[in-house]
Amino acid sequence: QLQLVESGGGLVQPGGSLRLSCAASGFTLDAYGIGWFRQAPGKEREGVSCISRGGGSTNYAASVKGRFTISRDNAKNTVYLQMNSLKPEDTAIYYCARTVQRVCTIARYDYWGRGTQVTVSS
Repeated sequence: QLQLVESGGGLVQPGGSLRLSCAASGFTLDAYGIGWFRQAPGKEREGVSCISRGGGSTNYAASVKGRFTISRDNAKNTVYLQMNSLKPEDTAIYYCARTVQRVCTIARYDYWGRGTQVTVSS
């Protein structure tokens, strides 16, 4: 069964941290680039971060660079997004998705998870 499942979202205070997980079933994650995206109310979905096939390249949106870290654990068939120094503007539903293309920043993502809610508020 082909599936991507995000988890780890929740409510956190500004300055806090969350670790999101993107767990794959039905396929092997290391054959794909994985992107994290987010969508806040009233806004278009935006790319947050992505990791290339093989894990050799990571990329970040300017708004999260230096605060977020993407990584993969092939043994667990899971990609993570460590989010530190969270800000209220990080509040959104976060999605992960896969691509067969090598360059994850210019890629078509063919399968998406259902998302996990991140709320940053005091």
